[in-house]
Amino acid sequence: MSGTLLRLVCVAATAAGTALAPVPATAVPEPDGEQPSVARLLTDLQRLYRQAEQATEAYNATEEKLKRQRAETERLERALARARLSLHDSRGAAGRLARQQYQSSTGISPYVRLLLARDPEHAVDQGRVIGRIARERAGTVGRLTGSERKARDLARKARTALDEQLALAERRKEERDTVRGRLHDVEELLASLDEDQLSAVAELEKDGAAKAQKRFMASGALGAGGSAGSVRRPTAAGGRAVRYAVRQLGKPYEWGAEGPKSFDCSGLTSQAWAAAGTPIPRTSQEQWRRLERIDLDELRPGDLVVYFEEATHVALYLGDGRVVQAPRPGARVKVSPIAANPVLGAVRPDPDGKPLRRYEPPELPEGATDGSDEGYEGHPDDEDRATSTPED
Repeated sequence: MSGTLLRLVCVAATAAGTALAPVPATAVPEPDGEQPSVARLLTDLQRLYRQAEQATEAYNATEEKLKRQRAETERLERALARARLSLHDSRGAAGRLARQQYQSSTGISPYVRLLLARDPEHAVDQGRVIGRIARERAGTVGRLTGSERKARDLARKARTALDEQLALAERRKEERDTVRGRLHDVEELLASLDEDQLSAVAELEKDGAAKAQKRFMASGALGAGGSAGSVRRPTAAGGRAVRYAVRQLGKPYEWGAEGPKSFDCSGLTSQAWAAAGTPIPRTSQEQWRRLERIDLDELRPGDLVVYFEEATHVALYLGDGRVVQAPRPGARVKVSPIAANPVLGAVRPDPDGKPLRRYEPPELPEGATDGSDEGYEGHPDDEDRATSTPED
């Protein structure tokens, strides 16, 4: 192993101000008190990572709902302010109407005034004016009644929207705490391992990913487009999404992040397609649920590859059996084999787009494939992130 896992151990221990525990609370001991095997340690590490990523995607989903709810609450508050202003104006008009009626009241019926008038034709014209004024007065009363009803309805909706916003904010806080707890479990497990164990876990992980990729490519799941050197042509938008993702190589993973300095897995894919001019859902699960699904042998650059049964991880297809991804907390955006994680399927953000007539894949910088595709590599910003997330 490159030593990055060991650096995380030091970072986690320093931040916590505690000594490294000899036995992790999250690892299940082997029979007869023996230390867990390397395979068991890797299994525990991968399980904890998946739990952290599931919690992260749940946090992201709630964050998106909260953004929409805030916008709806603000819209209702603006509408309520306008309704109250209209109600104020309507009440002012109604007050003027009442004063005019009182001041012009003679106690004589308009019909009697018509019979006694010296100029009946003029009286008839007066009657038309009186009728128009009466209709205007009725309209004023109607607007007043409607404004009162609208203001009451908007006030009720605004209160309901605010209650929902507060509930979502509380849920987001709980999910944020869950993410922190999951990441602490990973750090605790890593902190219990010595350098030889860390190296052995990393080597086993790397070997497993290589074998998974070899089996996946040999299965023909990608069809002719998955053969070495064969890259299908993307759409114009897909090409822009790929170039955006490649420009992010080397930036750190940070849960809940959407750039520009750091990303989580779905933050990278959603921002790549936003930069391409095609907004897509924020989370991997919504991307899997709402975007058009395609067969793996139809993959073209820019399509999204979704992982795990719960659709909790996503990457952007680069071509030639490779993806660009933000692997997990502590890692950095990198190019990985498509089968580094268990593939669930693929989706296409622009199913109606036409492939480019010519396409030149972007040149990858040196070190684009460096780092673990599955492992948890330490980065000092993780602890900063965990302690600096705003409270609600």
